[in-house]
Amino acid sequence: MHLALAPGKLILLLVLIAMGMIISRIRRYGLERDLLEGTVRTFGQLFLVGLVLNVIFQANQWYWTLLMLLLMILIASQNASRRGRGIPRIFWWTTLAIASGTILTLALLLALTIIQSTPRYVIPVGGMIIGNSMIASGLVLSRFLEDLKIKRDWVETYLSLGATPETAIQQVLSPSIKSGMIPTLDSMKTVGLVTLPGMMTGAILAGDNPISAVELQIMVMLVLATAVMITSTLLGFTLSRVAFTPSQQLIDTERGA
Repeated sequence: MHLALAPGKLILLLVLIAMGMIISRIRRYGLERDLLEGTVRTFGQLFLVGLVLNVIFQANQWYWTLLMLLLMILIASQNASRRGRGIPRIFWWTTLAIASGTILTLALLLALTIIQSTPRYVIPVGGMIIGNSMIASGLVLSRFLEDLKIKRDWVETYLSLGATPETAIQQVLSPSIKSGMIPTLDSMKTVGLVTLPGMMTGAILAGDNPISAVELQIMVMLVLATAVMITSTLLGFTLSRVAFTPSQQLIDTERGA
């Protein structure tokens, strides 16, 4: 079975966005422009990516796959690192964390021959890993800065009493890492009961046996959980060090120093 929408039918679906814009205007939410921009970007970005992937799949060269994954990691890192403004070199630390989680889990999948080493498999699975790692990184950074503002005096008191920076920052760091894991853990707890995830749904729509689709989705969920844990942990480890100056004082996150 091959599921595809004719271009005309796809355009007809814009009536859904129009409904949203009408509701926004009536209720004065002010979301009309965002809905319009989001729709335009959805069409433009996805069709562009589709054209690029079509070329990469036909070329079937490892270096194009690697370049695509690198580009996705950089874009994800740029988006997530916005939540960590004020932290020195946060873009690069976020990039390192997301890249590490992605590389380690993809390498394991390839080593165990769970997926084939072709762009058609590596890029979509890598994209899911990167996307979830991006969300986790953004949550870690956001929660870290929020808690640091609230508990700054508490951390500085611990430092003044002789605690190491790692010990003093722990009560800020642990909740931040847990925050990054929450979406993935909630998804694992409710998968199949509340929603049928994208990979499983896509496989079923493509004509696969539901049991085969379930096995595929379980693989994806386990991989995502592992990648998110690695990414959150590495980012947290980095934050526990870059949050302090060489003289073991808390940085001023308003200035990044």
